[in-house]
Amino acid sequence: MNDLKKRKRAVHDGSTFDSYLEEEGIREEVEAVAIKRVLAWQLEQAMQEQRKTKQAMAKQLRTSRSQLDRLLDPGNISVTLDTITRAARVLGKRIIIRVTDVKGERAKLPESRKARRLRRAS
Repeated sequence: MNDLKKRKRAVHDGSTFDSYLEEEGIREEVEAVAIKRVLAWQLEQAMQEQRKTKQAMAKQLRTSRSQLDRLLDPGNISVTLDTITRAARVLGKRIIIRVTDVKGERAKLPESRKARRLRRAS
């Protein structure tokens, strides 16, 4: 047990997942897909709770079944906020969107790997 106390914690000085996404230039796209996945999942859950079929939902939205399938497709981020809001309203739900400040390290632009190597070498 004393050996466990003597061990030092590993120091992780690598980049964060967010900084990796920034470096790759795909952070906004990944966030958009994640948001859409959550919204699609929540709409489907509400439909299941209310035992509402896709056909009935499409009819209430005055749209086609294929358009509803695009709305519920987690990877399709091209759906408009209006469409998402209308679908939520049909299910007795409301979409709430807010803009918040970026906290902590995320507020800074990430340092590239190359810049870190150069800084460490000097």
